[in-house]
Amino acid sequence: MTVDRLHENSRRSAIIGLLIALIAAVGVWVLQAAPLRAAELEPLEIVTKSGVHVFSVELAKTEQQRMTGLMYRKELPEGRGMLFDFSPEQNVSMWMKNTFISLDMIFIRSDGRILRIAENTTPQSEKIIPSGGPAKAVLEVIAGTARKYGIEPGDRVAHPLFGSR
Repeated sequence: MTVDRLHENSRRSAIIGLLIALIAAVGVWVLQAAPLRAAELEPLEIVTKSGVHVFSVELAKTEQQRMTGLMYRKELPEGRGMLFDFSPEQNVSMWMKNTFISLDMIFIRSDGRILRIAENTTPQSEKIIPSGGPAKAVLEVIAGTARKYGIEPGDRVAHPLFGSR
């Protein structure tokens, strides 16, 4: 093999290495910049005095899904939400950092009863929003949902996470 061919092979190897590094860096950037979506949508029902209200929710059950939640999203359609699984039941704290839309946070006990509702949360706030007692899950829906449907503490949530539906 000639010296020129060795230099050409070295140059090709260097270019290929740079391309691989660039592709990997772009992949990491895309994963960090794009909102992570939890698994497919699942039905969830809330039984209130005014009736049964059905939502389609994403289930956030991994640490990464819970940490990201609804961050970076520009919209959340009515009737949609995210259910955060914090099993086993525990005191939970949430915040709105990097969340661009106002939400209602519904804290739910392990028996499926609503413990507390934090309505109309402030977008991008780092203020801590506590559960106010042990909760197994938190349901995040678009702000105004709780008031619109008359959802209150003590109402029952039906979803497999709570041993129902």
